[in-house]
Amino acid sequence: MKQLKRIILLSTLITINGFAVSLTLKAAIGVGAWDALAQSISYLSGIKVGTIGIILNSSCVLGQWILLRKHFSFRHLLQVPVSILLGIVVNVFLYDVFSSIIIDSYAVNLMLLIIGYVIIAGAVGSIMVLDVVTFALEGSCMALAKTTKLKFTVVRQWADILSILFAVLFTFGFSLPPTIREGTIIGMLIFAPLMGFFMKRIRVVFRKLGLIEEVNNIDVDKGSVSVV
Repeated sequence: MKQLKRIILLSTLITINGFAVSLTLKAAIGVGAWDALAQSISYLSGIKVGTIGIILNSSCVLGQWILLRKHFSFRHLLQVPVSILLGIVVNVFLYDVFSSIIIDSYAVNLMLLIIGYVIIAGAVGSIMVLDVVTFALEGSCMALAKTTKLKFTVVRQWADILSILFAVLFTFGFSLPPTIREGTIIGMLIFAPLMGFFMKRIRVVFRKLGLIEEVNNIDVDKGSVSVV
């Protein structure tokens, strides 16, 4: 029963996260590095951004299987349905629910972005504290760090650098709308502190509810966290 509650809560948090991601994408003033790459590929291919997210994240899971082999477990495989659910929710909200809404005010877009980041920080922080499954990008970075003996923070930072590089190359190489903008910088500045703020409080609530038994020693890296 406890595990069922954790899975139901995880699904709810993923849905909330997908809604918030769609808010940041709707704001269209820049998103995190991994999400910017997904959005750039979406602009280039015409495929919905949530679908691109599913493809990219599933590729990360495949990479984990290649790297980990016999150490690849069912917990790693759970990243696939999580990625699919997240991508579907993003597509529904961005292309169906929000498609008819036109926003001409920069102030409103900025407000949407910040609200989106706050909700994402709470949802992602809750998912990390719940510790049922990791996000696919973080999981692949952990696997690569384990096999190469590099620090996770170094691998994760390089993932962001490469994502930004490719997003910029796509933008200028194919004259696409920019996905790396001021919103990207805002996210880098406020996301990690917000997530740390939420995690401290959520951990207490989850322990009282019996959803977790021990304090998870999770370090929040400064910089962006993948949310698509």
